[in-house]
Amino acid sequence: MGKDYYKILGIPSGSNEDEIKKAYKRMALKFHPDKNKDPNAEEKFKEIAEAYEVLSDPKKRVIYDQYGEDGLKTGGTGSSSGQGTTYHYTFHGDPHATFASFFGGSNPFDIFFGSGRQRGTTNGASDHVGDHDMDIDMDGDDDPFSSFSHFGFNGINGFHHGGGRRHRNEPLHSSRRKVQDPPMVHELKVSLEEIFHGCTKRMRITRRRLNPDGRTMRTEDKILNIVIKRGWKEGTKITFPKEGDETPENVPADIAFVLKDKGHPRFKRDGSNIIYTAKIGLKELLFGKHHH
Repeated sequence: MGKDYYKILGIPSGSNEDEIKKAYKRMALKFHPDKNKDPNAEEKFKEIAEAYEVLSDPKKRVIYDQYGEDGLKTGGTGSSSGQGTTYHYTFHGDPHATFASFFGGSNPFDIFFGSGRQRGTTNGASDHVGDHDMDIDMDGDDDPFSSFSHFGFNGINGFHHGGGRRHRNEPLHSSRRKVQDPPMVHELKVSLEEIFHGCTKRMRITRRRLNPDGRTMRTEDKILNIVIKRGWKEGTKITFPKEGDETPENVPADIAFVLKDKGHPRFKRDGSNIIYTAKIGLKELLFGKHHH
């Protein structure tokens, strides 16, 4: 018999979407390894994330309610017969990614537990915790900051002991803000023919981007379509905002391309004028001649 996801979250099987979300908040904050030092907390935290991933997704939940965990992970039949839906699900294995995604990329524990689990800057604090609704119930043992009460903290960044919960829609910010990297400027050579007609150039860039967990990064390629309009002058700059590398500590840099004229065997551009240098002899100079 498979796992009972409803029991893991502490809710009845008929719970609605809002009740599932509230249960995940409560349980995830209670068993988060940055707060709960029980040796089994990490495994419990993982089970809570897996339960939420299934029950918060209508398609997964329907299959789970019909066939249980085994059916969900073997194709929705609960057996090897292969009948019914062919939907397969396997938990991705990173409960911290689920936690970060739930809080919009923010980890409320980073402010206090940065020295234990670094998730952003070198000192362990997240550069920016977004303006996300964190309607966290803090009744009794479920208060993730109850361990700070003996320090005499009356209220920390919007979490007020005694009041019971943080006000809805109240932003939570760390002391540091992300700073954007300086722009990355590249020279882009164009021919006179391309400037005369206008053209589109495709440039492939390789960059680092943050994963949904807000901590790890991936490398990806992207194609930038550079639209060059007819008659643009040398020195024209085309900017792609925030397309550079992204890390937990920075705002991605802008990527800019500056037009540079390619050499031409016959013509030279001077602003909006085209210059052609013709070699002529004395006879042509005296009597004139048409050049085509």
